[in-house]
Amino acid sequence: MERVFLFSPLRGGLGSGAFRDVADELRLLIFDCDSTLSAIEGVDELARVRGPEVFAVVEAMTHAAMDGKTSVESVFGQRLDIIRPSWADVAAVGQRYIDEIEPTIEAVLPELRKAGWTPVILSGGFRQAIEPLAEHLGIPRVEAVDLFFDGEGNYRDFDHSYPTTRSGGKPEVIEKLKRELNPAQIVMVGDGVSDLETQPDVDVFVGYGRYVKRARVQSEAAHFVESLTELKSILL
Repeated sequence: MERVFLFSPLRGGLGSGAFRDVADELRLLIFDCDSTLSAIEGVDELARVRGPEVFAVVEAMTHAAMDGKTSVESVFGQRLDIIRPSWADVAAVGQRYIDEIEPTIEAVLPELRKAGWTPVILSGGFRQAIEPLAEHLGIPRVEAVDLFFDGEGNYRDFDHSYPTTRSGGKPEVIEKLKRELNPAQIVMVGDGVSDLETQPDVDVFVGYGRYVKRARVQSEAAHFVESLTELKSILL
């Protein structure tokens, strides 16, 4: 039997009622994952196990897309075709996300929650790899790309329809969250141009540069920080 991963209790598992039990007005604090909540780029770490030559090629593709020099869709499937990650590879990267967690998120997240912010992860990475980090942080919702595997855990494909497989995809997810949850405020935090694309669609965009400083993000973001503890001065 094929092992196919289509749904998750973390993707869409909490509807508007569940969020609104916490506060009368929902305020979403949406985080990118790679190079934001964790020091690593998950797809690059999947490439690393295929050897230094594959890693170098995939890393260059990732930087080109995140710097806005090429479209996300031009590299998304290509990287996966090169790597063809197994379920075991993805699970190992899931642990690496936790091992390389951004330390300031664990310090600041309880304060932001107490102030009424509900965290969400929105990523162009892979849901099955990101969910362990989300669970570690107690973040109830992950918006990311599903990978599909056969019954032996071999890579089969990815969800081509998911918005973050292409440039301009994160604003599409933001609009979906608006329709579904009707939040009073939305803040987006991330390091890449794909995150910056959400700036017109959110109340506040915060560029993040602890691990990678991307010139366009640094110059165009309404706010730019190098520690997530700096979110307190913006949001509290």
